[in-house]
Amino acid sequence: MALVTSTEMFKKAYEGKYAIGAFNINNMEIIQGVTRGAAKMNSACILQCSKSALNYAGPKYLLGMVKAAVDETGIDVALHLDHGPDLDTVKVCVENGFTSVMFDGSHFEYEENVAKTKEVVDYAHAHGVVVEAELGKLAGVEDEVKVDAANATYTDPDQAVDFVQRTGVDSLAIAIGTSHGAYKFKGEAKLDFDRLEVITKKLDDAGFKEYPIVLHGASSVDPAVIELCNKYGGALKGASGIPVEMLRKASGMAVCKINMDTDIRLAMTAGIRKSFVEKPEAFDPRGYLGVARDMIQELVEYKIEKVLGSVDSMK
Repeated sequence: MALVTSTEMFKKAYEGKYAIGAFNINNMEIIQGVTRGAAKMNSACILQCSKSALNYAGPKYLLGMVKAAVDETGIDVALHLDHGPDLDTVKVCVENGFTSVMFDGSHFEYEENVAKTKEVVDYAHAHGVVVEAELGKLAGVEDEVKVDAANATYTDPDQAVDFVQRTGVDSLAIAIGTSHGAYKFKGEAKLDFDRLEVITKKLDDAGFKEYPIVLHGASSVDPAVIELCNKYGGALKGASGIPVEMLRKASGMAVCKINMDTDIRLAMTAGIRKSFVEKPEAFDPRGYLGVARDMIQELVEYKIEKVLGSVDSMK
């Protein structure tokens, strides 16, 4: 179909009580695996990249590959900046055809976060690009994002309403217990669904009807993939993620976008490790990268059906 903003995706997701998957991309195989999986499930999707991914692949290469994937699959795709650290990075993405950006000012004091986010919103909206921001701090590590558990803070519901009112941001990433990386919990996984419900109600009461909420750090860190990695030489001991049933519950509420980066990395790594061990004589990158691509596609199909609920969202 087209390279689009997430506006219509989120509207349909909220009404249909499902979430759109936002999958981090770094190279051609990941883009192909994600979009082919989404196409098989007839689901729209969001392809997102961090500043590290921009530095690795380059925005023009990423845009070109994403456009090719849209042409190949015929699905709606939003190209999104994940955890944009500053206005300069946002401008690079907007100037290179991204349809959505996230500015992450969660590490600033509240008033500074508001001011910087508003600056990004004003610039992006003037160029027809939608904006996501973050309020609250998620623990964990992902590219440039590094927050220890002691400094993680849940999103304050009243502050969320004030933030949306003052910035005009199109969607809001909140902290309710998810975490970045492959080692999310030492004990039992817990998400604060009561807080999510309160935030949703307060936004609704303030006139922000069906306002889209975003969950970062929402990879499940699937045990079967971890087992496969470790079977073929990996050392991922104690890795754990967000249980599938919790994510499905969130996607049936106000959560319209669920971010998954770690799960993509793990699937790719498992496929490559398996290929190296089973065919040690092989040295053609198309072989082991093809296996990795297939594993990513299989993972995305599973996520869309069992976690996101966005099957046939292209109808």
